[in-house]
Amino acid sequence: MKLYIHIPFCHSKCAYCDFYSTPKREWMDAFIDAAINEWKERSENLNDVIDTLYLGGGTPSSLPLPLLKRLLDALPLDAGVLREATIEANPEDVTEEWVRFIINDTPFRRVSMGIQSFSDDELKIIGRRHDSRRAIEAVETLRSGGIDNISCDLIYGLPGQDMDSWKRSLSTLISLRPEHLSAYLLSYEPGTRLSAMLERGKITEADEELVEAMYTHLCQATSAAGYGHYEISNFALPGREAIHNSSYWDGSPYIGLGPGAHSWDGEKRWFNPSNLKDYIAHNGSGTAIVEEEDTDNRFNDMLITRLRTAKGVDVAEMQKLFGDEITRTFTAQTLPLLEKGLLEYRQETDTYAIPERHWLTSNAILLELIRV
Repeated sequence: MKLYIHIPFCHSKCAYCDFYSTPKREWMDAFIDAAINEWKERSENLNDVIDTLYLGGGTPSSLPLPLLKRLLDALPLDAGVLREATIEANPEDVTEEWVRFIINDTPFRRVSMGIQSFSDDELKIIGRRHDSRRAIEAVETLRSGGIDNISCDLIYGLPGQDMDSWKRSLSTLISLRPEHLSAYLLSYEPGTRLSAMLERGKITEADEELVEAMYTHLCQATSAAGYGHYEISNFALPGREAIHNSSYWDGSPYIGLGPGAHSWDGEKRWFNPSNLKDYIAHNGSGTAIVEEEDTDNRFNDMLITRLRTAKGVDVAEMQKLFGDEITRTFTAQTLPLLEKGLLEYRQETDTYAIPERHWLTSNAILLELIRV
Protein backbone atom coordinates (compact mmCIF):
# COMPACT_ATOMS: atom_id res chain seq x y z
CA MET A 1 0.00 0.00 0.00
CA LYS A 2 1.13 3.51 -0.85
CA LEU A 3 0.92 6.12 1.92
CA TYR A 4 1.15 9.88 1.34
CA ILE A 5 1.19 12.37 4.22
CA HIS A 6 0.66 16.05 3.49
CA ILE A 7 2.70 18.24 5.83
CA PRO A 8 0.89 21.60 5.53
CA PHE A 9 3.64 23.90 6.82
CA CYS A 10 6.02 26.23 5.02
CA HIS A 11 8.41 28.90 6.23
CA SER A 12 6.82 31.19 3.65
CA LYS A 13 4.65 30.90 0.54
CA CYS A 14 6.38 30.80 -2.85
CA ALA A 15 4.88 33.14 -5.42
CA TYR A 16 3.82 30.36 -7.83
CA CYS A 17 2.54 27.79 -5.31
CA ASP A 18 -1.12 26.86 -4.90
CA PHE A 19 -0.52 23.76 -2.75
CA TYR A 20 -2.15 24.04 0.66
CA SER A 21 0.22 25.27 3.37
CA THR A 22 0.47 27.66 6.30
CA PRO A 23 3.31 29.28 8.28
CA LYS A 24 1.50 28.64 11.62
CA ARG A 25 4.15 26.58 13.38
CA GLU A 26 2.16 26.72 16.62
CA TRP A 27 -0.26 24.21 15.06
CA MET A 28 2.41 21.60 14.33
CA ASP A 29 1.93 19.51 17.50
CA ALA A 30 -1.82 19.34 17.09
CA PHE A 31 -1.44 18.46 13.41
CA ILE A 32 0.82 15.50 14.21
CA ASP A 33 -1.74 14.22 16.74
CA ALA A 34 -4.53 14.56 14.19
CA ALA A 35 -2.54 12.84 11.42
CA ILE A 36 -1.71 9.92 13.72
CA ASN A 37 -5.37 9.59 14.66
CA GLU A 38 -6.44 9.71 11.02
CA TRP A 39 -3.98 6.93 10.23
CA LYS A 40 -5.34 4.79 13.10
CA GLU A 41 -8.89 5.14 11.79
CA ARG A 42 -8.02 4.64 8.14
CA SER A 43 -5.86 1.57 8.81
CA GLU A 44 -8.34 -0.33 10.99
CA ASN A 45 -9.66 -2.47 8.15
CA LEU A 46 -6.52 -2.54 6.01
CA ASN A 47 -4.80 -5.82 5.30
CA ASP A 48 -2.02 -4.32 3.17
CA VAL A 49 1.30 -3.16 4.58
CA ILE A 50 2.97 0.11 3.65
CA ASP A 51 5.40 -0.49 0.77
CA THR A 52 5.96 3.18 -0.18
CA LEU A 53 5.87 6.28 2.01
CA TYR A 54 5.93 9.85 0.78
CA LEU A 55 5.97 13.00 2.93
CA GLY A 56 5.03 15.99 0.81
CA GLY A 57 3.64 19.42 1.41
CA GLY A 58 4.12 22.14 2.23
CA THR A 59 7.62 21.58 3.44
CA PRO A 60 8.17 18.38 5.46
CA SER A 61 11.75 19.44 6.23
CA SER A 62 10.33 22.37 8.20
CA LEU A 63 8.99 19.99 10.87
CA PRO A 64 10.98 19.89 14.11
CA LEU A 65 12.80 16.56 14.22
CA PRO A 66 11.06 15.28 17.39
CA LEU A 67 7.66 15.82 15.74
CA LEU A 68 8.78 14.03 12.60
CA LYS A 69 9.99 11.14 14.75
CA ARG A 70 6.67 11.00 16.64
CA LEU A 71 4.76 10.78 13.37
CA LEU A 72 6.96 8.03 11.97
CA ASP A 73 6.89 6.02 15.20
CA ALA A 74 3.10 5.82 14.89
CA LEU A 75 3.33 4.09 11.50
CA PRO A 76 3.83 0.31 11.17
CA LEU A 77 6.85 0.57 8.90
CA ASP A 78 8.64 -2.65 8.02
CA ALA A 79 12.07 -2.13 6.49
CA GLY A 80 11.80 -5.50 4.80
CA VAL A 81 8.64 -4.45 2.98
CA LEU A 82 9.22 -0.74 2.41
CA ARG A 83 10.36 -0.34 -1.20
CA GLU A 84 10.73 3.45 -1.11
CA ALA A 85 10.44 6.22 1.48
CA THR A 86 10.68 9.82 0.26
CA ILE A 87 10.70 13.11 2.11
CA GLU A 88 10.49 16.50 0.41
CA ALA A 89 12.94 19.16 1.52
CA ASN A 90 13.94 22.70 0.72
CA PRO A 91 17.65 23.49 0.31
CA GLU A 92 17.74 25.89 3.28
CA ASP A 93 16.63 23.07 5.62
CA VAL A 94 19.26 20.55 4.52
CA THR A 95 21.96 20.65 7.18
CA GLU A 96 24.39 17.99 8.36
CA GLU A 97 22.28 17.55 11.51
CA TRP A 98 19.09 17.07 9.47
CA VAL A 99 20.72 14.50 7.18
CA ARG A 100 22.16 12.56 10.13
CA PHE A 101 18.71 12.38 11.67
CA ILE A 102 17.17 11.22 8.39
CA ILE A 103 19.78 8.47 8.01
CA ASN A 104 19.86 7.32 11.65
CA ASP A 105 16.30 7.80 12.87
CA THR A 106 13.97 7.52 9.87
CA PRO A 107 13.34 5.11 6.97
CA PHE A 108 13.85 7.85 4.37
CA ARG A 109 16.55 7.06 1.84
CA ARG A 110 15.14 9.25 -0.92
CA VAL A 111 15.01 13.05 -0.69
CA SER A 112 13.09 15.20 -3.16
CA MET A 113 14.31 18.78 -3.16
CA GLY A 114 12.73 21.85 -4.75
CA ILE A 115 15.53 23.87 -6.34
CA GLN A 116 13.47 25.40 -9.19
CA SER A 117 16.33 27.46 -10.66
CA PHE A 118 20.04 28.13 -10.31
CA SER A 119 19.54 31.81 -11.18
CA ASP A 120 19.42 33.98 -8.06
CA ASP A 121 17.36 36.61 -9.88
CA GLU A 122 14.74 34.04 -10.87
CA LEU A 123 14.67 32.59 -7.36
CA LYS A 124 13.97 36.04 -5.91
CA ILE A 125 11.10 36.67 -8.32
CA ILE A 126 9.33 33.46 -7.31
CA GLY A 127 9.95 33.95 -3.59
CA ARG A 128 12.35 31.11 -2.86
CA ARG A 129 14.35 31.40 0.37
CA HIS A 130 17.56 29.82 -0.94
CA ASP A 131 20.08 30.95 -3.55
CA SER A 132 21.89 28.87 -6.17
CA ARG A 133 24.95 28.36 -3.99
CA ARG A 134 22.84 27.01 -1.12
CA ALA A 135 21.10 24.60 -3.49
CA ILE A 136 24.41 23.13 -4.64
CA GLU A 137 25.61 22.86 -1.04
CA ALA A 138 22.40 21.06 -0.09
CA VAL A 139 22.91 18.40 -2.75
CA GLU A 140 26.51 17.94 -1.59
CA THR A 141 25.38 17.69 2.05
CA LEU A 142 22.86 14.99 1.15
CA ARG A 143 25.52 13.06 -0.74
CA SER A 144 28.19 13.29 1.94
CA GLY A 145 25.62 12.35 4.59
CA GLY A 146 24.71 9.09 2.89
CA ILE A 147 21.61 9.87 0.81
CA ASP A 148 22.10 8.03 -2.48
CA ASN A 149 18.70 8.66 -4.05
CA ILE A 150 18.15 12.35 -4.70
CA SER A 151 15.41 13.95 -6.78
CA CYS A 152 15.52 17.65 -7.68
CA ASP A 153 12.89 19.94 -9.20
CA LEU A 154 13.33 22.72 -11.74
CA ILE A 155 10.78 25.06 -13.32
CA TYR A 156 10.95 26.46 -16.84
CA GLY A 157 9.00 29.36 -18.31
CA LEU A 158 9.81 31.52 -15.27
CA PRO A 159 9.42 35.34 -15.48
CA GLY A 160 12.55 36.81 -17.04
CA GLN A 161 13.99 33.40 -17.82
CA ASP A 162 15.56 33.12 -21.27
CA MET A 163 16.97 30.13 -23.11
CA ASP A 164 20.53 30.70 -21.89
CA SER A 165 19.41 30.86 -18.27
CA TRP A 166 17.35 27.67 -18.64
CA LYS A 167 20.29 25.86 -20.21
CA ARG A 168 22.56 26.93 -17.35
CA SER A 169 20.13 25.77 -14.67
CA LEU A 170 19.58 22.41 -16.34
CA SER A 171 23.29 21.92 -17.01
CA THR A 172 24.12 22.73 -13.40
CA LEU A 173 21.59 20.23 -12.10
CA ILE A 174 22.70 17.48 -14.47
CA SER A 175 26.31 18.04 -13.39
CA LEU A 176 25.23 17.24 -9.81
CA ARG A 177 23.90 13.86 -11.07
CA PRO A 178 20.73 13.47 -9.03
CA GLU A 179 19.24 10.04 -9.59
CA HIS A 180 15.95 11.67 -10.53
CA LEU A 181 14.84 15.09 -11.71
CA SER A 182 11.51 16.74 -12.35
CA ALA A 183 11.05 19.74 -14.64
CA TYR A 184 7.74 21.58 -14.65
CA LEU A 185 6.40 24.25 -16.95
CA LEU A 186 5.38 27.23 -14.81
CA SER A 187 1.64 27.45 -14.34
CA TYR A 188 -0.01 30.69 -13.25
CA GLU A 189 -2.55 29.41 -10.73
CA PRO A 190 -5.42 31.67 -9.60
CA GLY A 191 -4.87 33.17 -6.17
CA THR A 192 -1.06 32.99 -6.25
CA ARG A 193 1.16 36.05 -5.98
CA LEU A 194 2.69 35.32 -9.37
CA SER A 195 -0.75 35.26 -10.99
CA ALA A 196 -1.55 38.62 -9.40
CA MET A 197 1.76 40.06 -10.65
CA LEU A 198 0.92 38.85 -14.16
CA GLU A 199 -2.53 40.44 -14.04
CA ARG A 200 -1.03 43.76 -12.91
CA GLY A 201 1.52 43.69 -15.71
CA LYS A 202 4.53 43.45 -13.41
CA ILE A 203 5.74 40.32 -15.19
CA THR A 204 5.12 38.75 -18.59
CA GLU A 205 4.40 35.15 -19.44
CA ALA A 206 6.95 33.20 -21.49
CA ASP A 207 5.83 32.94 -25.10
CA GLU A 208 4.87 29.61 -26.63
CA GLU A 209 7.87 29.42 -28.96
CA LEU A 210 10.33 29.87 -26.08
CA VAL A 211 8.56 27.29 -23.92
CA GLU A 212 8.65 24.74 -26.75
CA ALA A 213 12.37 25.40 -27.26
CA MET A 214 13.00 24.95 -23.53
CA TYR A 215 11.08 21.66 -23.52
CA THR A 216 12.97 20.38 -26.57
CA HIS A 217 16.30 21.22 -24.93
CA LEU A 218 15.14 19.52 -21.72
CA CYS A 219 14.38 16.29 -23.57
CA GLN A 220 17.65 16.36 -25.51
CA ALA A 221 19.93 17.28 -22.58
CA THR A 222 18.49 14.73 -20.17
CA SER A 223 18.61 11.97 -22.78
CA ALA A 224 22.25 12.75 -23.59
CA ALA A 225 23.03 12.57 -19.85
CA GLY A 226 21.46 9.12 -19.50
CA TYR A 227 18.10 10.06 -17.98
CA GLY A 228 14.96 8.28 -19.16
CA HIS A 229 11.90 10.44 -19.76
CA TYR A 230 9.22 8.24 -18.23
CA GLU A 231 6.49 10.80 -17.46
CA ILE A 232 5.70 14.27 -18.81
CA SER A 233 7.69 16.07 -16.12
CA ASN A 234 9.88 13.29 -14.74
CA PHE A 235 13.27 11.89 -15.69
CA ALA A 236 15.36 9.20 -14.03
CA LEU A 237 18.61 7.34 -14.32
CA PRO A 238 18.04 3.62 -15.07
CA GLY A 239 16.15 1.95 -12.24
CA ARG A 240 15.62 5.18 -10.31
CA GLU A 241 12.08 6.01 -11.38
CA ALA A 242 9.88 7.19 -8.50
CA ILE A 243 8.02 4.13 -7.23
CA HIS A 244 5.49 6.01 -5.11
CA ASN A 245 4.67 8.73 -7.64
CA SER A 246 4.27 6.12 -10.36
CA SER A 247 1.32 4.72 -8.40
CA TYR A 248 -0.61 7.89 -9.25
CA TRP A 249 -0.13 7.16 -12.94
CA ASP A 250 -0.61 3.38 -13.04
CA GLY A 251 -3.84 3.20 -11.03
CA SER A 252 -2.45 1.69 -7.81
CA PRO A 253 -4.46 2.41 -4.63
CA TYR A 254 -3.02 4.91 -2.17
CA ILE A 255 -4.00 6.62 1.06
CA GLY A 256 -3.44 10.31 1.73
CA LEU A 257 -3.36 11.76 5.24
CA GLY A 258 -3.57 15.42 6.20
CA PRO A 259 -5.52 18.47 4.98
CA GLY A 260 -5.66 18.61 1.21
CA ALA A 261 -4.55 14.98 0.77
CA HIS A 262 -6.29 12.69 -1.74
CA SER A 263 -6.87 8.93 -1.63
CA TRP A 264 -7.89 6.20 -4.08
CA ASP A 265 -8.85 2.62 -3.22
CA GLY A 266 -9.30 1.32 -6.76
CA GLU A 267 -13.03 2.08 -6.80
CA LYS A 268 -13.57 5.51 -5.26
CA ARG A 269 -11.63 8.68 -4.56
CA TRP A 270 -11.83 10.92 -1.51
CA PHE A 271 -10.01 13.94 -0.17
CA ASN A 272 -9.60 15.98 2.99
CA PRO A 273 -10.57 19.65 2.63
CA SER A 274 -7.64 22.08 2.63
CA ASN A 275 -8.38 23.44 6.08
CA LEU A 276 -5.86 22.74 8.84
CA LYS A 277 -7.93 24.38 11.58
CA ASP A 278 -10.90 22.16 10.79
CA TYR A 279 -8.68 19.10 10.42
CA ILE A 280 -7.22 19.66 13.89
CA ALA A 281 -10.63 20.41 15.41
CA HIS A 282 -11.86 17.01 14.18
CA ASN A 283 -8.60 15.30 15.17
CA GLY A 284 -8.19 14.12 11.58
CA SER A 285 -11.48 12.23 11.71
CA GLY A 286 -14.57 12.49 9.54
CA THR A 287 -13.50 15.35 7.29
CA ALA A 288 -13.00 13.35 4.09
CA ILE A 289 -15.25 14.06 1.11
CA VAL A 290 -15.97 11.22 -1.31
CA GLU A 291 -15.85 12.16 -4.98
CA GLU A 292 -18.70 10.50 -6.82
CA GLU A 293 -17.50 8.99 -10.09
CA ASP A 294 -19.39 7.24 -12.87
CA THR A 295 -17.89 5.00 -15.54
CA ASP A 296 -16.97 7.95 -17.76
CA ASN A 297 -15.15 9.68 -14.89
CA ARG A 298 -13.16 6.54 -14.09
CA PHE A 299 -12.30 6.03 -17.76
CA ASN A 300 -11.12 9.63 -18.09
CA ASP A 301 -9.03 9.31 -14.92
CA MET A 302 -7.36 6.20 -16.34
CA LEU A 303 -6.75 7.81 -19.72
CA ILE A 304 -5.33 11.07 -18.36
CA THR A 305 -2.93 9.38 -15.94
CA ARG A 306 -1.70 6.62 -18.28
CA LEU A 307 -1.11 8.96 -21.22
CA ARG A 308 1.14 11.10 -19.01
CA THR A 309 3.68 8.29 -19.16
CA ALA A 310 6.00 6.66 -21.66
CA LYS A 311 4.20 3.34 -21.10
CA GLY A 312 0.88 4.74 -22.26
CA VAL A 313 -2.51 3.01 -22.19
CA ASP A 314 -2.68 -0.77 -22.10
CA VAL A 315 -5.58 -2.03 -24.24
CA ALA A 316 -5.93 -5.26 -22.25
CA GLU A 317 -6.24 -3.25 -19.03
CA MET A 318 -8.84 -1.02 -20.64
CA GLN A 319 -10.91 -4.01 -21.73
CA LYS A 320 -10.70 -5.54 -18.26
CA LEU A 321 -11.77 -2.35 -16.52
CA PHE A 322 -14.33 -0.97 -18.97
CA GLY A 323 -15.36 -3.70 -21.40
CA ASP A 324 -15.31 -4.16 -25.17
CA GLU A 325 -17.71 -1.37 -26.18
CA ILE A 326 -15.78 1.45 -24.52
CA THR A 327 -12.51 -0.01 -25.79
CA ARG A 328 -13.81 -0.16 -29.38
CA THR A 329 -15.00 3.45 -29.13
CA PHE A 330 -11.60 4.54 -27.85
CA THR A 331 -9.80 2.67 -30.62
CA ALA A 332 -11.95 4.35 -33.28
CA GLN A 333 -11.22 7.78 -31.77
CA THR A 334 -7.48 7.19 -32.00
CA LEU A 335 -7.45 6.85 -35.79
CA PRO A 336 -7.20 10.55 -36.75
CA LEU A 337 -4.63 11.13 -33.98
CA LEU A 338 -2.54 8.22 -35.25
CA GLU A 339 -2.64 9.62 -38.78
CA LYS A 340 -1.40 13.01 -37.55
CA GLY A 341 1.38 11.46 -35.46
CA LEU A 342 -0.13 12.81 -32.23
CA LEU A 343 -0.57 9.29 -30.91
CA GLU A 344 1.28 6.05 -31.58
CA TYR A 345 0.26 2.40 -31.33
CA ARG A 346 2.80 -0.19 -30.21
CA GLN A 347 1.74 -3.57 -31.48
CA GLU A 348 4.29 -5.54 -29.43
CA THR A 349 2.79 -4.31 -26.16
CA ASP A 350 -0.73 -3.48 -27.40
CA THR A 351 -0.50 0.04 -26.02
CA TYR A 352 -1.23 3.57 -27.15
CA ALA A 353 1.04 6.45 -26.14
CA ILE A 354 1.59 10.13 -26.86
CA PRO A 355 5.03 10.65 -28.44
CA GLU A 356 7.50 12.55 -26.27
CA ARG A 357 7.62 15.48 -28.69
CA HIS A 358 3.88 16.08 -28.10
CA TRP A 359 3.74 15.65 -24.31
CA LEU A 360 3.91 19.41 -23.82
CA THR A 361 0.59 19.78 -25.66
CA SER A 362 -0.96 16.56 -24.39
CA ASN A 363 -4.06 18.28 -23.00
CA ALA A 364 -5.30 19.06 -26.50
CA ILE A 365 -4.80 15.42 -27.49
CA LEU A 366 -6.63 14.15 -24.40
CA LEU A 367 -9.62 16.34 -25.24
CA GLU A 368 -10.09 14.24 -28.38
CA LEU A 369 -10.21 11.01 -26.35
CA ILE A 370 -11.98 11.63 -23.05
CA ARG A 371 -15.62 10.68 -22.63
CA VAL A 372 -18.08 13.54 -22.08
